[in-house]
Amino acid sequence: MDGVPDANGPEDVSTDRDATPPRESDQRDVLRATFDQDAEAYDRSRPVAPDDVFDEVMQRASLSAGSTVVEIGPGTGQATRHLAARGLQVVAVELGPHLAERARANLAAFSECQRRDGIVRVLGPGTACFDTVFACNSFHWIDRDVRFVKAATVLRPGGHLVVLATPWVVPETADRFWWEVQDDWAAVGARFDPSTMHPDLIRDDLAPAVRASGVFDEPTTTRRTFEVTFTAEGYATNLSTQSGFKELPENARAELIAHIRQRVEDQGGRVTVHLLAMLTVARRARTPLPNPQ
Repeated sequence: MDGVPDANGPEDVSTDRDATPPRESDQRDVLRATFDQDAEAYDRSRPVAPDDVFDEVMQRASLSAGSTVVEIGPGTGQATRHLAARGLQVVAVELGPHLAERARANLAAFSECQRRDGIVRVLGPGTACFDTVFACNSFHWIDRDVRFVKAATVLRPGGHLVVLATPWVVPETADRFWWEVQDDWAAVGARFDPSTMHPDLIRDDLAPAVRASGVFDEPTTTRRTFEVTFTAEGYATNLSTQSGFKELPENARAELIAHIRQRVEDQGGRVTVHLLAMLTVARRARTPLPNPQ
């Protein structure tokens, strides 16, 4: 939407464009590591789904205070706070040391939250014990050949996989800013057509993958849009955390940030972004689980 789609965006979501997302290419590990480079900016500017989305998580995954959750890739704990505030016992698995340090500070008030290093250690073979595996804008960073089996392995019988994705979208009601800003992106060689990011064009490709895994029952997915308003500085900060932006040369990044910040200032100092909350929930199947590799 901002010229180059953010690689930390939707879970297995595609539009009518024919492209291989960076997170599914050989760049995945490199791009995943970029989010740890400025944890403070990430924490300050990344939008979080509305509170009632987490109420829906509780209801659809049959969770209540005291239920156990392992969260994959919590970042700085934005979504984790919503889970912990509902009395869930959360083990948060974050590979980025700077993101994890910020998460520790953000979650200090919640004694039931833990932080552990290493997805493999927590999601590897072992005794199934968690009520839910939860991921918010992070599940796609796990190798698609093993992610479902590893998640199912740590779930108790009847436990749930819950995947929340919040891609940025451009509905027909969006401000003309999203079309006009493409001139700034074109100046650095990265124009993108906002019309391809209409919410109706965002397809849910996670549910078919869940079905094909053979380790979860029929998944259900709900969709709803929400809005977040940024100041010029806030939007510039958010843009600086996006992996597509980070792929640009340093001088192009500085030029782009300056132009976009000025464009927001010229239209009153604020810009509203639109996001699509896509919540997919699936119960662990009763069939025997294969051993994860």
